[in-house]
Amino acid sequence: MKYMILTYGSQLDYDGMSGKPGSAWTAEDFAAMGTFMAEFNAELAESGELVETRGLAAPVHTRRLQLRDGVPVVTDGPYAETQEVLAGYWVVECASYDRATEIAAKLANCPGPADARESYVADVRPIVESAEDMAV
Repeated sequence: MKYMILTYGSQLDYDGMSGKPGSAWTAEDFAAMGTFMAEFNAELAESGELVETRGLAAPVHTRRLQLRDGVPVVTDGPYAETQEVLAGYWVVECASYDRATEIAAKLANCPGPADARESYVADVRPIVESAEDMAV
């Protein structure tokens, strides 16, 4: 079965990772995170469980489409200085929901500033491949 592992961050996290002053992120933190992610992804690829993974651009580069009076309206944002937004994802194919959860739990070991680590969140969701998979 395939599962999607979703991770979250904030605009403040992205600002720190890009080196903006006043952030808790240091260049060393960012480098350690990059090394961790490369090793994490290599381990999943080697086990044959990695289907795809991607990181997403900062929230300030988001466009939101929303219906207003039946007309699609495009706005920039969301401006999420404190809100969590989707930061990246992995699609894994593995034996069970428990295994997908075990994989996601390893992400909690990703290096970074203490406040970023304390706010770590990941969701694990089964991927629907057919109408039969939609049953709750």
